[in-house]
Amino acid sequence: MTTESIANISVITKANVYFDGKCVSHGITLADGTKKSVGVILPATLTFTTGAPEIMECVAGSCEYKLLGSDAWLQSSTGEQFSVPGNSSFDIRVADVAGYHYICHFA
Repeated sequence: MTTESIANISVITKANVYFDGKCVSHGITLADGTKKSVGVILPATLTFTTGAPEIMECVAGSCEYKLLGSDAWLQSSTGEQFSVPGNSSFDIRVADVAGYHYICHFA
């Protein structure tokens, strides 16, 4: 199931812009203090590092991703998610011109 909206949140209005604008996100905080980010990755192949474990939920578009230590590219499309360990990294590649729209759930 794809998350279509999140109620009762506080939004950081200044965008986080990474990789020369290929990734743009906004931080959000839920009423219970849980932090997430919502954003879009435009067509590119990028490497992200993690501090805390993350769950990447695809809300529109698709991507391929490869976790640190793996040689396999895996697909993630609308309604799907993948987990990334903390203190790690992952490669992501997006081909769709509409981008990969996501919610990053921090564990």
